[in-house]
Amino acid sequence: MRSFVTSSPANLYLDLLKKTLTFTLWPEPPAPAADPGARLSLLERAALGYVSGALERAEIGLFSTRQPSEEARREGRTWPAAAHTMIGLLRLDNLQACVETALKEGVEGDLIETGVWRGGASIFMKGVLAAHESTGRKVFVADSFRGLPEPDPKYPADRDSNFHTFPALAVPLEEVKENFRKYGLLDEGVVFLPGWFKDTLSDPAINKLAVMRLDGDMYGSTLEALNALYPKLSPGGFCIIDDYTLPGCRRAVDDFRAAHAVTEGVHAIDWAGAFWRKAKA
Repeated sequence: MRSFVTSSPANLYLDLLKKTLTFTLWPEPPAPAADPGARLSLLERAALGYVSGALERAEIGLFSTRQPSEEARREGRTWPAAAHTMIGLLRLDNLQACVETALKEGVEGDLIETGVWRGGASIFMKGVLAAHESTGRKVFVADSFRGLPEPDPKYPADRDSNFHTFPALAVPLEEVKENFRKYGLLDEGVVFLPGWFKDTLSDPAINKLAVMRLDGDMYGSTLEALNALYPKLSPGGFCIIDDYTLPGCRRAVDDFRAAHAVTEGVHAIDWAGAFWRKAKA
């Protein structure tokens, strides 16, 4: 992915916005040690889980002060305690490049993110539009705003998924709206779609798309988003998969591409994310 020369006001703004959204300008504050955002290994989290109940009853809190490395923050390898996004700078760079290319080349359509957590990547998409004074495109923000769904029996690939047990992934709608407001980016061009993807992504307000960014983690969430949205992606538009490293997500992408004869090459963004560009007509 290209590097950005930060000489223009727009690029200076977007560079600062990325650093603010990822909280890389400041040290990470202490996080509850039993929380996935505490930057602990899976084994450490499991061990702490056994004692967390007793600690809560005794009104004792354990906090991790471990700081993520600069590389981990850049690559989005942590669950941050304070940042508004966990995708890291490399995936934000990719998102900027995709949106700016769509603007420059006149790719028709709006922008959407499915699975937004605290809203950071969606906020950034809106920031890119604002930096380039693009006022005719909407940013759709799709999430349950109460965490990930329990595994659906019709998607065997999700059978062992436990994402629904992580309270840190359940960020209320009002909190996400407030995060947009903090950056001065909440207006009528931001459209929230609360609910499960199977119920919301068929919204007729979603017409043409220039950039679709999927961050559903699971097979079912990813496949449902692709089925609903990819037919609306304009020629020359970008499909970004945040969790391509996860087996269930990758399988959903691969199954969809095979079923619909999608042959455009998939390009790695970093250790986790990938994207492709829909062929121009």
